[in-house]
Amino acid sequence: MIVKILAPAASFSGISYNTRKVDRNKGELMKVANFGPLQAFGNLKPRDYINYLSALSALNNNIKLPQFHAIISAKGRAYSKESLTEIAENWLREMGYGRQPYLIVFHKDTANNHVHMVTTRVDREGKKISSAYENVRAQKNIKQVLGYDFALQYKISTRAQFFMILESKGYPGIDPDENEIKAKISAFVPDKIRANVIADLLRQNKDHPDLASIMRKQFSIELLFHAAAGKKPYGYSIIDHDTKQVFKGSEVLSLKELNNSTFQSGSPAGSEDQGYSELETAINIQAISIADDVDDQQIHGMRRRRQRKVRTNTR
Repeated sequence: MIVKILAPAASFSGISYNTRKVDRNKGELMKVANFGPLQAFGNLKPRDYINYLSALSALNNNIKLPQFHAIISAKGRAYSKESLTEIAENWLREMGYGRQPYLIVFHKDTANNHVHMVTTRVDREGKKISSAYENVRAQKNIKQVLGYDFALQYKISTRAQFFMILESKGYPGIDPDENEIKAKISAFVPDKIRANVIADLLRQNKDHPDLASIMRKQFSIELLFHAAAGKKPYGYSIIDHDTKQVFKGSEVLSLKELNNSTFQSGSPAGSEDQGYSELETAINIQAISIADDVDDQQIHGMRRRRQRKVRTNTR
């Protein structure tokens, strides 16, 4: 993901440039925000947006170059136009422009999906939005919006665990710096003491019908069970938000010991499907790939060989 802030300008040429892209079917207007009553009118023209931004900018005559024009670009089609738009909105907020009137336009005429954002550097009180260390903050804030800074706080032993952290918190990032992930994995040291503490907590609560909720709310421990659709879990992972580290379930408590009583709870004799259904409801099984985890390799290796299938990595 690349973010670039273009040079400030005296006029709002970025509006004209981007709306021409839309008119030529090379772009799509994705978001118009904070233009007040202007947005209530239909069939707005570029001049309407320019006049509004110009009037707001006129509140501070000391700002000679009021246009703020930035680009967020993905590699290829990795991010959809909707995802890029949401990322752009969050990034603008982090940069101090969340309450400013702005346009977000998606461009589809290059090999890399990207969006343009245009607004003014003058706020409604006539004050200039801070531009201090603007380019440095731009890079820092895009990593924050994508969730990379958050995930890198955690101890991980596999690449998949990094993405589990992102997905568990709803972060949209899918293209992190691989060198940073490798560095985190290389520095990983198993925390056996904490693993034993979590194992005791799981044993104490495993018979509770709302196990995952208890672990999350009372202990800041998130359980992520891995399963194919309609099947029992074949493994699980643990995100310990309290100590900021990720465990493979097998490092803490075997899945067999964890689910022996849970699978049987409330299930008619011989009804494994019913038992799984209730477990799925209770712990909210999430479809997160752990294709590059050792546990997954051990669990599925023999079955893949029997089926003469090549093991694939989805990440």
